[in-house]
Amino acid sequence: MRAAILALLALLALCCASLFVGATGIDAQSLATGEALRLIFDSRLPRTLAALLTGASLAIAGQIMQLLSRNRFVEPMTAGTGQSAILGILLVSLLLPEASVAVKMMLASTAALAGSLGLFAITRRLPPAQPLLVPLVGLVYGGVIGAVAVFAAIQADLLQYLEIWISGEFSGTMRGRYELLWLAGLAVVFSYLVADQFSILGLGQEVSLNLGLNYRQVVMSGLAVISIVTGLTVVTVGMIPFVGLVVPNLVSRVMGDNLRSSLPATALAGAALVLAADLAGRLLIHPFEIPAATVIGVIGAAVFLWMLYGRGSVHAA
Repeated sequence: MRAAILALLALLALCCASLFVGATGIDAQSLATGEALRLIFDSRLPRTLAALLTGASLAIAGQIMQLLSRNRFVEPMTAGTGQSAILGILLVSLLLPEASVAVKMMLASTAALAGSLGLFAITRRLPPAQPLLVPLVGLVYGGVIGAVAVFAAIQADLLQYLEIWISGEFSGTMRGRYELLWLAGLAVVFSYLVADQFSILGLGQEVSLNLGLNYRQVVMSGLAVISIVTGLTVVTVGMIPFVGLVVPNLVSRVMGDNLRSSLPATALAGAALVLAADLAGRLLIHPFEIPAATVIGVIGAAVFLWMLYGRGSVHAA
């Protein structure tokens, strides 16, 4: 209980700092004229909420993907799902340039679902005794899809837009431009409601069927959550790697694999990581910014290598 209270207080401190840190300072004069309040409610608060929603939903999506694949080394943004979402956005931009953001989100999520199904179809044929093959195949699979997206973008002279989706950042987040991420929050709530079924799913298909679980239905529910979260995130802020990889692994080391109890901690840790990375990106070369995806990429790679080679390294589920 004490650890949970301290974690919530730390997250609250990050949120307060996020409201007052940026290229434009807040002083007594701006508070008196109301400019500071407009800045906070139009930009800083939406940015903070977007970072929290993105971090929590990506961490949960990563945890679900690891349960579905029974492998702790995979996550949506590095295993083809994120690249498929980018390819979906690119195609709808080419074929339906007048489409709304909601349509782009729907088609990006559909493409992400197709990419996830393709990955699981490939990895099911891999030998379970070699768990590192799954993330390696996922990286190659995502690289191939990403290469197709880059080629299409070059042909259509849209490479500059592709770079925006590849490198996730929150500098352009404002009121009216992030609200779709609340749907990702709803996906997280749904995941908590069916957390026990996802936990059983992690025991494998044979055990799940013997326990009376509708295996196919739960798998499709998990893939739907992963695809919706990935599509929404890529459309709104771009790709942010490693959140769905390192956060579930670190939480499971402390709290075990019971999803019902660990899911809130995973969401909290993911939200804190992304918000802290966004704050660091604002401060490191102030008044300029480093994309949050770049900061998390450095942190995530270091943490992942520590988990892989350090004492008590993680293993496939």
